Amino acid sequence: MKLNIKKPLVVFDLETTGLDLVKDRIIQISYIKVMPDGTEVRKNLMVNPEIDIPAEVVKLTGITNDDVKGQPTFKELAARLADDFHGCDFAGFNSNHFDVPLLAEEFLRAGIDFDFSKCRLIDAQTIFHKMERRNLAAAYKFYCGRKMEDDFEAHRADQDAEATYRVLQAELDMYQPGRQEEEERQLHNDMDELAQFSKVNDNVDFAGRIVWKDMTDGRGNVLLGADGKPQRHEVFNFGKYKGWDVAEVLHRDPGFFSWILASDFTYNTKQVLTRIRLRELNKKLKS
Repeated sequence: MKLNIKKPLVVFDLETTGLDLVKDRIIQISYIKVMPDGTEVRKNLMVNPEIDIPAEVVKLTGITNDDVKGQPTFKELAARLADDFHGCDFAGFNSNHFDVPLLAEEFLRAGIDFDFSKCRLIDAQTIFHKMERRNLAAAYKFYCGRKMEDDFEAHRADQDAEATYRVLQAELDMYQPGRQEEEERQLHNDMDELAQFSKVNDNVDFAGRIVWKDMTDGRGNVLLGADGKPQRHEVFNFGKYKGWDVAEVLHRDPGFFSWILASDFTYNTKQVLTRIRLRELNKKLKS
């Protein structure tokens, strides 16, 4: 099924030195940029992580230190990627849990504030798990009717991005309203709906250190806004201030903000907290 999009969609996948958002780095980034008119542009970039690739990652991906030697670093690629990704939505497989957060970290390490909060983030794995609960190879077999190993080389970002794109299209085919009787098994070809369906948590930052929570009155009743929807605010999700309103903590204990900035938290967490602090300072200046 052709995707019903009104802005470009970047279907992407990363290969990395590991799974630590703070310490690990990208070694391969591949993406398919799908335009509203159906035009598709594919890019496959090897990246020098500037650290050794662990032996288990070499075994898994087939990407060696020699393969990335002499390749550009992410910092050298960042400006071009940010320009290519400007105004796009993103789709991937497990991307909302790992690929997008790590990509955000790499941009911030390169000094580029790429704001993913303005993008719709669609995760084909979340759709698959909510509907069928399996992995990419099973998703490909289930939705596309073929074994992934017959069509692709395993654990390479360009191959996985291509498979993910085909799975996403097939998911929309399978779950379109005309083919599914049960409403809860129907998905519309709409990026807003798919992005909402891909959400699995109420995180404000990617690491989940700050989360959204409904505001309540003294009796515990949820406060509603003018639109009839619950009013929400950011609260800390860890440490001595877990469950506390972030703005209130920043007011009561400014040193907590300084401690987070100086500690081993992700750049994205620090970025989100800084934005909240600046927002509250602007409110104070206007009052």
